[in-house]
Amino acid sequence: MKHFLIITNSFKDTNLKLTGQICRYIRKKGGSCSYYTCNGEGEAAPCADEIPPHTQGVIVLGGDGTLIRAADHMVHTGLPLVGVNLGTLGYLCELEENQVFCAIDLLFSDSYTVEERMMLTGCGVKDKTVLPSKIAFNDIVIHRTGALSIVNLIVWVNGAYLHTFHADGVILSTPTGSTGYNMSAGGPIVDPKASMILITPINAHNLNSRSIVIGDGDEVTVELGKRRSQKDETVEVSFDGDNSVKLEVGDRFMIRKANDTTKILKLGSRGFLEILRGKMENYR
Repeated sequence: MKHFLIITNSFKDTNLKLTGQICRYIRKKGGSCSYYTCNGEGEAAPCADEIPPHTQGVIVLGGDGTLIRAADHMVHTGLPLVGVNLGTLGYLCELEENQVFCAIDLLFSDSYTVEERMMLTGCGVKDKTVLPSKIAFNDIVIHRTGALSIVNLIVWVNGAYLHTFHADGVILSTPTGSTGYNMSAGGPIVDPKASMILITPINAHNLNSRSIVIGDGDEVTVELGKRRSQKDETVEVSFDGDNSVKLEVGDRFMIRKANDTTKILKLGSRGFLEILRGKMENYR
């Protein structure tokens, strides 16, 4: 592999210093490199027709958020990605800044493997109208809006009633997303190579509310139930942190495993648990 696209968070790579160094290094080794900058205000990745056709891999400079947004936008290209952490924790990023050039050497010598990570897809149903579906690499979060009061979220799995969460919301997470919002809400940490769906309530008002792990072939339906006669409660649905759908009482949202997967480049022999241990030790 020697033809690359770099996606850079310009807030993290000041004046594109590291981006320029990487491009020069790749070209000096006989490869090719183009780059795309994002800053949280525009698109997270270039359009498919803007990517050089000979591109073989994508290097993402920033942090977990930059990698997640790039994965969502790049999934249909089939290109594998590797993240370089320029932020604080970076559970999902394979590399730290001081490892970049050694990693490029490994990529040039084809000393890597590719992991396929599952994604989620979800769509809303309002008044029997099915809304367009969207995809998420990390998680789909259904959360309250407006007044500071809990909402009733009724959850079915494969059409069978599971539980009603009285909470601020509920997180539907992939294994890759288990170290994100899911972890902050008390959910389990799962090896990202696994294939399952994690259901984690947010600030649940039930003493017995816990995360629930279901199979990757299951379909989850979440309905916003009423708590008061006005029926004026609303929730928003976020795909990897981007708000895109608003639901009212009686509306439903359906989530399942997506057909697409995100390809992640793995370099070296460090496994998930070793990386996790190192991240947790360095961020106390």
